[in-house]
Amino acid sequence: MKPQPSHPITSAEIPNQFDVIVVGSGAAGLYTTLCLPEHFQVGLITKDTLKIGASDWAQGGIAAAVDPKDSPSLHLEDTLVAGAGLCERSAVKFLVENAPAAIANLVKMGVAFDRKGEKLAMTLEAAHSRPRVLHAADTTGRAIVSTLTAKVLERSNITVISQALALSLWLDPISRKTQGISLLYQNKISWVKAAAVILATGGGGQVFARTTNPEVSTGDGVALAWRAGAILRDLEFFQFHPTALTKPGAKGFLISEAVRGEGAHLVDELGNRFAFEYHPSGELAPRDVVSRAIFTHLQKTGQEQVYLDLRPIDPDRIRYRFPNIIKVCQEWGIDVFSQLLPVAPAAHYWMGGVAVDIKNRTSIPGLYAIGETVSTGVHGANRLASNSLLECIVFAAQFASIEIEPISAGSVEECKPLIEVGEDWEEEINQIKTIREELPKLVWQSAGICRTSKVMEEAIETVESWRKKLTSLNITKYLLELEPAQSIKFSSSDAESKLRICAETLNLLDIAYLMLKSALFRTESRGGHYRTDYPQTSPNWQTHTLIEGDRWRIG
Repeated sequence: MKPQPSHPITSAEIPNQFDVIVVGSGAAGLYTTLCLPEHFQVGLITKDTLKIGASDWAQGGIAAAVDPKDSPSLHLEDTLVAGAGLCERSAVKFLVENAPAAIANLVKMGVAFDRKGEKLAMTLEAAHSRPRVLHAADTTGRAIVSTLTAKVLERSNITVISQALALSLWLDPISRKTQGISLLYQNKISWVKAAAVILATGGGGQVFARTTNPEVSTGDGVALAWRAGAILRDLEFFQFHPTALTKPGAKGFLISEAVRGEGAHLVDELGNRFAFEYHPSGELAPRDVVSRAIFTHLQKTGQEQVYLDLRPIDPDRIRYRFPNIIKVCQEWGIDVFSQLLPVAPAAHYWMGGVAVDIKNRTSIPGLYAIGETVSTGVHGANRLASNSLLECIVFAAQFASIEIEPISAGSVEECKPLIEVGEDWEEEINQIKTIREELPKLVWQSAGICRTSKVMEEAIETVESWRKKLTSLNITKYLLELEPAQSIKFSSSDAESKLRICAETLNLLDIAYLMLKSALFRTESRGGHYRTDYPQTSPNWQTHTLIEGDRWRIG
């Protein structure tokens, strides 16, 4: 019998308990939800509506050694080289060896990858030794997410709770095991029980003034896990995409690396292919190298942007491979067939995150994490292009065999009477909005492409003062001083939107603090972390940065 489809639900219908809660609805969250055994009741929590996430924005593709001329061992070596000495070899081996099966399963589910005749079409991207990047035109992420979303909505065991924000993890006070989350939804803070919680909340690009990430990418999963006591790893490593469109209002629209892979040239205002001055591979050097080359060249020349020239690519090839880029550039008054595309680097992908093992387990029992929220060891200090979507799919497949301990009736506190609160917080929200506006500028200047001790130390002081200010506000007590199992209903119609602004700003401040402290802690340059005062890579730092509470260590 065909399962009945799931639907978004209203506040009154939210179950107070699931077997598993998945937080986040990008490729990682959706595929995880589908891989969980169908006899589990699963709650899928999404901040916005389905399809709004960084995966949906992914243009380039998904890497896998499926061509006879390629091999997982070559994919392994390319990943290790890009990771600059910090990849966990066992995790990378697991990724590349399971990649072909992951692609086969996506094809079976209906993802329409481009083909060359009967075979899957593959392109070359920077730092890959073989063409192994599968794509669906230039909207691969959207093609995958759309297919997975349709499958999720067919499943009767999945309850989708849209436009809801996870506020905190609910841990057993004695065992410290995960037993659920608190949730902001429809003007109410509720507590929802679960035997396991899986964080798939994506990255934290909104902490930077220039980013290719969507507005929902505010580092929620990393902040929640840290506040609950989970170990974090390698937060200083952030990848800056070299080529984001610089038209005012374009919000960091990413011009895929695949454009350069297909033959586009990176030039300055004089038409010089300047990238070769910084690396023999020119515009096909690793992302961090190309981003620094652009950054350095702009500083040297005093220019605001550089340009991508697509004219070396056959026009029919451009139409076939990059229809979305053509469309978006047209909306901004740029004809890619005859005009140069103005571009500059933007924050793109966070290699660090919640530390997990190869089974997606965090240091907190019952808490799992996946996707950009985590550090599996796959990406090391610098992610190889198009390995991120692959990581989501390969690691999520393991949830098919997850074992959970059902929550016994006596193991959690009984829900307490509902509290009704009427507050407007108008003045406090204005203060929060000011911090929210200033923080990304500060982090871009201090923890962007090039970093240095003095600037980071000053930024940390500012972030700490903002955190102190925010935690003293009345609105914040409802987020940081939540009493487990105590539900709160807010009578003001716009209370939820104000609480969400506050919660996201708290998360952004926490990850800014953690990232800056990590970048200051690592006194070398490696991968996505570059310090002008320590420009060399040091063998003494071929180790991970671990964070637990307010303690930084190597390991």
